[in-house]
Amino acid sequence: MKPLTILKTTIAVLFFQLTFSQEAKKETAQPQYTIENCVNHFELDKATKTKVGYQYWFGDKNFTQENTLKMSIVEPGKSTHAPHHHVEEEFFYILEGTAEFYLDGKTKIAGPNTSFYCPSNMEHGIKNVGTTDLKYLVIKKDLR
Repeated sequence: MKPLTILKTTIAVLFFQLTFSQEAKKETAQPQYTIENCVNHFELDKATKTKVGYQYWFGDKNFTQENTLKMSIVEPGKSTHAPHHHVEEEFFYILEGTAEFYLDGKTKIAGPNTSFYCPSNMEHGIKNVGTTDLKYLVIKKDLR
């Protein structure tokens, strides 16, 4: 290939990458943060109904810069999903009810004011093993 053709191709590729990068930044522009949108009070009518209860996002990936905060409410005897793993580490914090934590083949039962840390890529899960709704917070880093 001729040097001039290589140079033109390289410039075209760099221009495309720069344009694409700027478009991506425009699409993921952060919202304007104010005291009004930074204070979030839970309201059940704004929660999303799931197969096993509800979930409410206090801070989702479209609002925060890096971390998310969600509250899950799970009916007795149910779990939001089967044990799984992912790259992001995760924290759970029990507000109400009785949870069974699963981590790497072992389980532990715990109640309110208990936290559960799930390291990156370790199989984990949480299940309501009580007789009342399980209410817990999930804190997770958003890896965009």
